[in-house]
Amino acid sequence: EEVEMTDTSEVIPFNAENHINYIRKISADVESFEYLVTQHLRMSGVYWGLSATALLGKDIRQEPSFNGMVEWILSCQDAATGGFGGNTGHDAHLLYTQNAVYILAMYDELSVLNVDLVVSYVASLQQADGSFAGDKWGEIDTRFSYCALSILSILGKLDRIDLPKAIDFVARCRNFDGGFGAVPGAESHAGQIFCCVAALSIGNALHHVDENLLGWWLSERQCDSGGLNGRPEKQADVCYSWWILSSLSILGRTSWIDTDKLADFIMKCQDQEDGGISDRPGNMGDIFHTYFGICGLLLLRYFDGREDEAVRAFDNIDPTYALPVKVVQKLQLRSQVLPDVKIV
Repeated sequence: EEVEMTDTSEVIPFNAENHINYIRKISADVESFEYLVTQHLRMSGVYWGLSATALLGKDIRQEPSFNGMVEWILSCQDAATGGFGGNTGHDAHLLYTQNAVYILAMYDELSVLNVDLVVSYVASLQQADGSFAGDKWGEIDTRFSYCALSILSILGKLDRIDLPKAIDFVARCRNFDGGFGAVPGAESHAGQIFCCVAALSIGNALHHVDENLLGWWLSERQCDSGGLNGRPEKQADVCYSWWILSSLSILGRTSWIDTDKLADFIMKCQDQEDGGISDRPGNMGDIFHTYFGICGLLLLRYFDGREDEAVRAFDNIDPTYALPVKVVQKLQLRSQVLPDVKIV
């Protein structure tokens, strides 16, 4: 006689308020060891926390952290070059300049910027081969190509750089496996792939991507746990729920992975008591993985169709700009996204 099996697996809840309270708590705890040792990347931490808060439906201008925030951001700007550092008194860098512009965009405070000064800083970092240095010390990386193009797109100043050369440099970083590296000839890595695919998306140049080959490489990053890794033989990590899913979203190939298993992996990485999301189940949560875990669930459309009032207030994340969709729409930002392709 056939016996009907019942699913006894536990349904893991998503407690948005827990995560919001976690973000508020770590933002206010300026005496913690973690706060002190991450001073150099404070601008990024603020971006991750604010964006996560906005995505979960909160008005970030009404959050306690808004008081004095715009003034603090401007205090991180190098008056001579126009670039922003990771904290007050720190050297300017393209990454933190992007974070600062993103935060001001989310706050609807871009008007406080001296746009020409910021744009001049970004343009000054473009090299003869089209690449971008991260700062005056000269490190070259496709991450910085993405930072530059996203900043200039938001500020409406893509014409201030040699865009064809910038696109050509990114295209030359493509590898035989369809992926992209930090520089030409460097190993394919999911984080670099997002930066390159998103930069090409902003530049309307996705014809430089072999979307099927890259879609296959990205899909191969799914591990038995359901999570995604950044390159072969590595462990799954929640942050790749963003780097890989955003790339697959731009390429129209999110259905090429097991989305249910990935969502389950992210949900298991939550701290159900204190809030926050970790890199993998059982580890301690942090703001980086909390943000990208939330982004992953949103790209998976995990909350679609739910009737809970709090969930209906959630925003979606734009896969190219890594900003809430409402912000992207308000700024009328454009990017190239390929149509969905299903595996038959």
